[in-house]
Amino acid sequence: MRPRVSLQDSALRNGNFSLRISPVRSEDAGLYEALVVHNTKVQSCHVELGVITVALSPPSPVVENEPLLLRCNSSHRASLVETCWFHSGHLVSTSRTFCSSHGGLSILRPAMSDAGSWRCQLRYSDNEIISAMYNLQILGFDGPTNPVVYAAAGSAAD
Repeated sequence: MRPRVSLQDSALRNGNFSLRISPVRSEDAGLYEALVVHNTKVQSCHVELGVITVALSPPSPVVENEPLLLRCNSSHRASLVETCWFHSGHLVSTSRTFCSSHGGLSILRPAMSDAGSWRCQLRYSDNEIISAMYNLQILGFDGPTNPVVYAAAGSAAD
């Protein structure tokens, strides 16, 4: 996992044996064990790392009006019961534009207003709730709704 893992050497003297992984990948999910030997004493601890991912299909950049799929997956072992999607903090409900399926959200005609912060929230049969954020960027025209722009002769037009 090098060079993505590190120990804080200065913290070791204070008894902090934390492992830092950056960036975390899906394949990093699993059980981790730390063994510390001091004199003749051995101490251990176990930590399970769960990983949640949000994937975009097709990959970025997203073009306005071209369908996309946001997919949310987690390494959690229980059965997935519910998936909720939030855009800019507001719950997104199924409509002609948004179609939610098992862990995914299809946006049939993405608009510039769909850009920004998206959060998926997964609820499992053991009542565990896991969420992740995704910043969606959309390429498109964010100008006047009327496509006619008037400019005076001899001036510049944008």
